[in-house]
Amino acid sequence: MNQKLFSSFSIISVLLITLSINVFAQTGKITGKVTDKTTGETLIGLYVGIDGTTKGAVTDVDGRYNLINLAPGKYNLVFKYLGYQTKNVSNVEVKDGIVSTLNIIMEEAATKSLGEIVVTATYSRESETALILNQKNSIEIKQGIGAQELSRKGISDVEEGLTKITGITKVDGRGLFVRGLEDRYNNLLINGLAVPSNNPFKKIIPLDLFPTDIVSVLETSKTFNSSLYGDFAGGTFNIVTSKGEKPITKISIGTSFLSNTTFRKFLRAEDATSLESYVGFGADKRSLPKAFGSRPSAYMMSASEALSQFGSGYDLDNGNAPLNTSLNILHTQRFQLEKERSFQYLFSLNTDNNFQYREGVDRFFNTAQGIYDNNLYTTTNRFSTNSSVLSAINYGTKRLSLNLNAFYLKGTENTIQDQLGYTNSQATVSNAFIRLNQLQKTDFFTGQLFTNYKLTKNDAHSIKAGVSYSKTQYQLPDRKSFRGSRIDENTTSVNYSGNSLYRQYMDFDGDFFGSGLVEYNWKFGNDDLTKAHKLSLGYNGSFNKVASSSRFIVSQNLASNNTSFNTNAPDATLANEIANGNFTYREGSNATYAATMQEGVNAGYADLALQFNDKLNINVGARVEQSERLTRFRNPGSFTDPFQRVKQNNLDILPAANLKYSLTDKANLRFSASKTLTKPVIMEAFPLEFVNPDATIESGNPNIINSDNYNFDAKYEFFPTNKEMFAFTAFAKFIENPIERLFLQTAGSGGLQITYNNSKQAILYGAEIEFLLQLSRLSESLSNFSAGFNTSLMYTRTTIDVLKNSVETAAIGNDNTRRLQGASPWLINADIKHETDFSKKWKSTMTLAYSIYGERIYAVGTNGLDNYYEKPFGKLDFIWNNKISTKWDVKLGIENILNPTYRIDLGDESTIQIFENDLTVKDFKRGVGVSLGLGYTF
Repeated sequence: MNQKLFSSFSIISVLLITLSINVFAQTGKITGKVTDKTTGETLIGLYVGIDGTTKGAVTDVDGRYNLINLAPGKYNLVFKYLGYQTKNVSNVEVKDGIVSTLNIIMEEAATKSLGEIVVTATYSRESETALILNQKNSIEIKQGIGAQELSRKGISDVEEGLTKITGITKVDGRGLFVRGLEDRYNNLLINGLAVPSNNPFKKIIPLDLFPTDIVSVLETSKTFNSSLYGDFAGGTFNIVTSKGEKPITKISIGTSFLSNTTFRKFLRAEDATSLESYVGFGADKRSLPKAFGSRPSAYMMSASEALSQFGSGYDLDNGNAPLNTSLNILHTQRFQLEKERSFQYLFSLNTDNNFQYREGVDRFFNTAQGIYDNNLYTTTNRFSTNSSVLSAINYGTKRLSLNLNAFYLKGTENTIQDQLGYTNSQATVSNAFIRLNQLQKTDFFTGQLFTNYKLTKNDAHSIKAGVSYSKTQYQLPDRKSFRGSRIDENTTSVNYSGNSLYRQYMDFDGDFFGSGLVEYNWKFGNDDLTKAHKLSLGYNGSFNKVASSSRFIVSQNLASNNTSFNTNAPDATLANEIANGNFTYREGSNATYAATMQEGVNAGYADLALQFNDKLNINVGARVEQSERLTRFRNPGSFTDPFQRVKQNNLDILPAANLKYSLTDKANLRFSASKTLTKPVIMEAFPLEFVNPDATIESGNPNIINSDNYNFDAKYEFFPTNKEMFAFTAFAKFIENPIERLFLQTAGSGGLQITYNNSKQAILYGAEIEFLLQLSRLSESLSNFSAGFNTSLMYTRTTIDVLKNSVETAAIGNDNTRRLQGASPWLINADIKHETDFSKKWKSTMTLAYSIYGERIYAVGTNGLDNYYEKPFGKLDFIWNNKISTKWDVKLGIENILNPTYRIDLGDESTIQIFENDLTVKDFKRGVGVSLGLGYTF
């Protein structure tokens, strides 16, 4: 998980690319498009085979087929499709390294008999048609988006891709909301195996770190079945990684412009300007000075130590922000071996960087006086990098599939944040100034081995198994800040007392995360196994161990107590002050500096899927899940005090039932009921105080408990064609002990504490409406247009535990209820798409997409203050994706076209008198983004 590992992956990439080019040059390919003679429409799912062999392919959503890895020579092809005359084409020639194109027109047959076809080719799960078919046939309420749709829509990361699924919205910096429920209610699997988050403040890994070129299918389960982990409320995402179904070597580059950032003045730490910092390295100079040792003490640095042991300073680079850039390399290869065996590998290397400037108010209220405690105007300069490497090897036979994956993610985020205004309710002092210089580093590695094996040749009995090992690290090395008074645009005055200069070193290490699964499947009751019942018995589980360390180094006045310096270049002045004996640094850590948490899940499950006839399918199952969370920490006080231990053991029986009834070949009714859990985000349960320079503190609650969820869904869906769909879903949840975010007033002279607790119970119910429509239904002139729309409407009510949450503001009167924190009452996603072929070699797709969510409670108010509400935010994007010949991909995107203001407000129903006219506590604009991407496939 360092630069050497990254370099090793790069060397492997070059070797694999060289090998693939040599091998690929010795084979050829036959490709083409199949259409109907009468209508000219493409035929989807048509079988194309090489006569006399079992080698074949199936046409995709665009009617195209690909026969790959063909030795030079001449071949006889056969084309077969239900209701059409079989067509044979002889002597199709294949040459070394040449793509032979053969387009076919099919005629309808006089009879509808197809005859016997043995198809060994698989219909790609990555196509839109296949995914709609899977959604139609699955018993659970399940949706997905595949590689073909991701490519066509020009979607570059997994998070953006999942927003195309009904009821899912993306909230800037806070991940995905499913049915209006925030990140806490989601869970993530990669190839069915559990993985940890690389950030203790988030439930799952930020999905915008995953590039889509490593994805085969993104699956979203909105109803529970017993094989899923019990931590399920909003949805479970499963990233099925690509296996490299066909040989590809592709290089993509991209750049983007942000209206409020690019080419404008931009502040960066001096150690964030090197070339290596653009790919996430270069932070080695921010380590804790050796003088302070491995354990805290009251140590005070000598002048020589203070001058020599800090590798990073406060000085900034104040140049202009350049264009954002990205680079992606994808290489896959597939080898067809003897006896119907195959070998595939995939290598993907991705890196990008992003510059972002924001400005707006940042406030919180004093509950005793009804006025602003802090009233600051904040400007943020954020420079982030993301790099990822994926290697995958897949081996298959008639009965065995064996897969090995290794995935590494590295992210950095350099932030320079300035806050100007007043703190501690001192409204007469308007020039209080706070500067934060922060580097956030995240590392994530996971290695997976999983297999599927047919115990019997006909797949009546099968087994699948998998194991994974993951390691994560979250660091804030030398997170430095100074507080003082702004004298003028270029000068700041500070005192050395009162922790006016401090440096924090925070490490959050996920040393070990292991997960595994094993599942046996038995199909019975019908010789046609596609219509057979299915019994699944399995185990899955995970174990997670994390440890934190947070050290504080603060200024200590000696001969003097204040100085003034150049705001963006204070290092020379501070070094002179230290040399003259005016101040130094000492350790200010307390006994809470270290804590550990261990979490384990072990579960066995049984699942029975019954197909009573062509219309009725029922799936029933139960999961017995044992979970444990052990937290060890010290309270503030002595470093020699014993660690406190909070241990929670749970044994949960989680039943699930799903029913699907086919009203017609194109319409289904579905019903689902289940019991599940919601577990807290790590930081919500972790006894660590995360202190910000503006006196806000975020702290976990080790006594928080899991929520119990009772879920009910009913859905009607109609599929007019293989490209269209209409669905209506009604859903309801009853939640015991829901976890919620609270804002509290800290003890002392001022400050805000963000913490978490359980309320008593909550109910929510609502509806989802979704449709995909080809606009040719309205007019032939609109035949190139299609429209998609989905919306979620939801009512929530939480009952407050007045004993446990005595500081919380109750609703007006004696009704101790309110809306559920983090839940939107409504959200909308809509898009309109235009597809056309400008020429035989130029295919274009334009998409205009809009999403918006309704007002929701960001944090629960306390001590007489109303709740804090996240206001509606709408986002309009335009994407133009072009495929030119078979080699070039060109993408133009315009993001956040309307550029609305993101805002959080205090509600207007506080029970104490509020003297401020403006209830806004946070706001900013993201800016309009324009991006251009270019890809070339070799």
